[in-house]
Amino acid sequence: MTSTTVPSSADTRPQTEIDLIAERWVDTLVELEPVLGTYIGRSEVNDRYGDLSPAGHERYIAAVSSVLAELAVATPVDEVDEVTKTDLANELRLTLASSDARLHLRDLNVIESPSQSIREVFDLMPTDTTDDWSTVAKRLSAVEEAVDGYIVTLREGMREGITPARRQVVEVLAQVRKHSGPESFFTEFAASAAPKQGELPASLQADLERNAVTAAEAYAKLAQFLENELAPVATKQDAVGRASYALQSRRFLGAVIDLDETYEWGIEELGRMVREQEAIAEEIKPGASVHEAIAFLDADDSRKLYGTDALQAWMQATSDRAVEELGKTHFDIPHEIRALECMIAPTHEGGIYYTGPTDDFSRPGRMWWSVPDGVTEFDTWRELTTVYHEGVPGHHLQIGQAVYNRAKLNTWRRQLAGTSGHAEGWALYAERLMEELGYLDDPADRLGMLDGQRMRAARVVLDIGVHLQKPRLDGSGVWDADYALEFMRRNVNMDDAFIRFEVNRYLGWPGQAPSYKVGQRIWEEIRDVYRAREKEAFSSKEFHRRALDLGGVGLDTLRSALLG
Repeated sequence: MTSTTVPSSADTRPQTEIDLIAERWVDTLVELEPVLGTYIGRSEVNDRYGDLSPAGHERYIAAVSSVLAELAVATPVDEVDEVTKTDLANELRLTLASSDARLHLRDLNVIESPSQSIREVFDLMPTDTTDDWSTVAKRLSAVEEAVDGYIVTLREGMREGITPARRQVVEVLAQVRKHSGPESFFTEFAASAAPKQGELPASLQADLERNAVTAAEAYAKLAQFLENELAPVATKQDAVGRASYALQSRRFLGAVIDLDETYEWGIEELGRMVREQEAIAEEIKPGASVHEAIAFLDADDSRKLYGTDALQAWMQATSDRAVEELGKTHFDIPHEIRALECMIAPTHEGGIYYTGPTDDFSRPGRMWWSVPDGVTEFDTWRELTTVYHEGVPGHHLQIGQAVYNRAKLNTWRRQLAGTSGHAEGWALYAERLMEELGYLDDPADRLGMLDGQRMRAARVVLDIGVHLQKPRLDGSGVWDADYALEFMRRNVNMDDAFIRFEVNRYLGWPGQAPSYKVGQRIWEEIRDVYRAREKEAFSSKEFHRRALDLGGVGLDTLRSALLG
């Protein structure tokens, strides 16, 4: 992969005081959170973890406070600085508020907590050379200390009466156990070690195998703690309440929303998605219901892929075609971000996700599919929009464009800034855009897109309904986990194991799931206001360029930057 062309000095915006504050903050974050460093390609920290104990958290919060104080007295010199100062300060203040709320003491859920990230970081580590595997061996040896620090933090939460929901503990326990035995990810990963140039030295192979066993034993220790200590005292209530939910919603959106109005909007949006699906079902098979149309498509062998090799090849071909065609017409796509690798993940959790390129593009952006055990068939009509969501014009274009824009944006703006609402909202916005551009003209592909959009609308209603304990839609009481599962089954046509996982995710990660659809809503609102203001001069290509050139930002910052 060709690395980024270094801009000439005439094209490069000189670094300002605020840029330097942001750059130092990235260096501090990489040092304190090496997993994050690996994610953005800072390989100097690939051999270790951060301190996950309460003492490590205190050092992190002290660093946050210090940077916030620096920003407070720094004067912006241009619009780029204004955005950086506004957005970084907002993020830092939210970090302090989350710490004051003691959220780190109950940081355990089924998808995004240290119980997952300690293991998942190995998916992004280079393994081409002997030196790479030597680094892997060192990080494997550090798993035990990371797990120990995490357990100490959760025990502190137990002492303060701040615990995750028991449902999350039980589900994470099952995940952790998979990595704690003789056939764990760690031992299989070590056994697979082989650099491109040949065999590993025997001593390094022995280190890998020994350290992998130690890492698996650390996960066994975590499993014992979860089962014997945390589960018995974990809270039985899934709902986090309005105050905590509002804080976490702000963190995932980078915007303040009216939760009650958004809940009602979610109900209306869900109804609209259902009506759209019903109309397309009629196109696919006259007189058919949505479920009947789906069954008809599922029986169509021409729309199926068999095996993960076929899935990976189809993903890659679909992505390459989108990049080639859209790069000629609707977007300016630099050469450096035209490569997107479509990957089958080494895990089997069922998720589909994107990881961004490194700052020098030596590691390109990647779309990952974590295929559950036993799943061997895939329906292209369901998944076409997923490729656009994760790739181009979705996450890859959005994140890759920010990384490319190094002549204007500091490292924090390129690689770390932004929110789930900004990123996932854009990706859903991109799905609808591809419909507008004619890439979903096949009614089956359009039904697949709407299937996902309906799920995202349902999540708005479910997430707010459960955590704010709203009255059930049928008037039979208040939202709870059982009603949430029933509601999701009515609105999502997916395997029941996946639906259960998704509902558990929403229960344990409040505010995140609605950020997709709410983020899309805010993106579309901003575009519509921008279009009304520009009138005949409006250009969607120019609007998208301006928006993506900002890099990741909170949605309130996006609104002010584009609309003034």
